[in-house]
Amino acid sequence: MLKYKKEKLPTPVVDFDNAREMSRYLREPEAMYVGAPGKHGYLRMGFELDKQGKSILRDLERRAPLIVQQELYFDEEMPEMPCVYILSSGGPNVDGDRYRQDITVKKDAYAWVSTGAATKLAQMRYNYSGLVQNIILEDNAYLEFMPEPVIPCKNTRFISDTRLVVAETATVFYSEIFMGGRKYYEDGELFEYDILSVCSHGERPDGKELFREKFVIDPQVEHPRNLGVMGQFDVFANIIVMTPPEMASKIYDKTDVFIDRDKKLAAGITRLPNNAGLLYKVLGMEPGPVKKMVRSFCSLVRMTVKGKPVPEEFPWR
Repeated sequence: MLKYKKEKLPTPVVDFDNAREMSRYLREPEAMYVGAPGKHGYLRMGFELDKQGKSILRDLERRAPLIVQQELYFDEEMPEMPCVYILSSGGPNVDGDRYRQDITVKKDAYAWVSTGAATKLAQMRYNYSGLVQNIILEDNAYLEFMPEPVIPCKNTRFISDTRLVVAETATVFYSEIFMGGRKYYEDGELFEYDILSVCSHGERPDGKELFREKFVIDPQVEHPRNLGVMGQFDVFANIIVMTPPEMASKIYDKTDVFIDRDKKLAAGITRLPNNAGLLYKVLGMEPGPVKKMVRSFCSLVRMTVKGKPVPEEFPWR
């Protein structure tokens, strides 16, 4: 699905021009071309244990507008775990932006990664914004990837491809939260974007493919308000947990599934194929309660795997 533009750059510009759903959005932006400086963000992070057995951010490469400064150790329940915020100096994603993030967690290491703020997708007229992620976990590694929500504005186009390469003894908690749009902007802007295409796929380090999930939301073809899509809900969280089968079974048995029409929340869970782990989904009306559900589920995963809970979120988050 992916191809690379031949440009003299340290990392090739990834595009999705051969993805069928993006065929309507291939015009070159009139302001700055696709992959121009400041529009071709790249981030590489590598976590590993130092000589004292402490997990640290050993490897770091970044290119504007993506910014990572250093790891912090503020998790009260796991003060030994490095915590990293991915920041952006460029504001919202705009026409022709291309981003790539490569995250590796070495043997026995662990980390927590988030974003400094929500990812805003600005209105687009010509092209689209694309993101490629490669997340690699070696034996007995542990990663919690919990970014803030994605907020698509009117007429935005966004496509992403996330590759999870996880050893059988490792655990990754990978979450995504998608807003329906700028709900309180002027008269509301829910589901007025052009397209969201999101793909995640998992494999083992030897290349064995485990699963693939892709959803394409195109309101012009099928509106998200339809029954069986989003219905009455405005916010959608998608969580992938790749973990050993015995851990997955314990998490699955302890997870509540429900539809609460009073609180306007719903949650469900299923097993991934090939004993890869679990897929957990949450629907809600506002980001706060959905984020709380995601964090609570992450706490269950951490308790099961590491024997420690996730602390309460900072009040300003």
